[in-house]
Amino acid sequence: MKPLQNIAFVINTEKSGAVGLADDLIQTARSAGASVERTTSFPVPRGLLRGRDACCVIGGDGTLLGAAVEAARENVPIIGVNRGSLGFLTTFTPEEARDSFAAVLAGHHSVSNRTLLQCGEDPDDIALNDIVIKETGSSRLISLDVFADGERITRYGCDGLIFATPTGSTAYNLSAGGPITHPGARVIIMTPICPHTLSNRTVIFEDSVELAVTGADSEHPLSVVLDGQRTREISPGTPLAIKLSPRKVPLVQLADHKHFGILRTKLGWSGGSADRFQGES
Repeated sequence: MKPLQNIAFVINTEKSGAVGLADDLIQTARSAGASVERTTSFPVPRGLLRGRDACCVIGGDGTLLGAAVEAARENVPIIGVNRGSLGFLTTFTPEEARDSFAAVLAGHHSVSNRTLLQCGEDPDDIALNDIVIKETGSSRLISLDVFADGERITRYGCDGLIFATPTGSTAYNLSAGGPITHPGARVIIMTPICPHTLSNRTVIFEDSVELAVTGADSEHPLSVVLDGQRTREISPGTPLAIKLSPRKVPLVQLADHKHFGILRTKLGWSGGSADRFQGES
C-alpha cells in the first residue's frame, strides 16, 4: 500500500489513556515526516478529512462511527485504535498501534472496504453499522410493513427493526439474535427486535435490493437511528427506502490481520490448538 503522509487524528478525550496515546502516535507520525492535524470534535467537522491520506481514530467504536460519514464522503481510510471496550471496529490495540504505527504509515498495512447502508435519497444519510427503526415516543409493540423491490415481505409486529451491514452484524444485530456475517459480504441483514410472531426471523438480502418500510396503523412518527448517533423522523405512513450506499468506508488493518482471530478474542470463543487448518497428515 502507498505511504500515509497526511494524517488527521480524532481523539476521544473521555477515554482513559487516549490523549497520551495520541501524543505518542503523533510524535511517531511527525518523526516519519507526516503532516498532522488533530481534533476532539464529534462528529468529525466537515472538510477535516479532505485531502488526507488517513484518519487515525483513538477511542471506541462509537468514536470511529462518528468519523465514518466524513471518511466515506472523502474516501479516507480510518486507522481505529481502541481505547474503548470491545473494539470490533477499532481493531488496533494500544500496544499494536505503538509498535506498528511507523510501519503502517510506511505502507505496510491492508485496507478493508466496508459497505454502508443509505436511507432515503440523501447520500450522507449513511450507516456503517446499522439503521434502526422504532416508534417515536413509545415503547409499545408496533406494526411495520416491509417491501423488497416492491414485493411485500410481511407485516412485522415487533419493538422495531434493525437493518445491519455485515460490519454491524456484531453490534445491535447480534444482541437481537441476528447472525454474524463476514465483513466482506455484500448483503443487508434485517433483524426484528422482539417480534411478536415466533416465525419472524432475520432475513438476509442481496446487495442490489431496495427495501421500503412503512408504519402500519399508527399515528406516531417513526424514529430512524443511524449508527446509534444520528436520528431522523418520518411521518406516519411515509415509506423509508433503505439500500446499500455506493460509498464505502476504508478501514486500515495490520498486513497480517486475521478476522476470525479478532472474533475469537472479542467474543471469547475457543481458539483451539492451531490458528490455521493443517489438513490431513
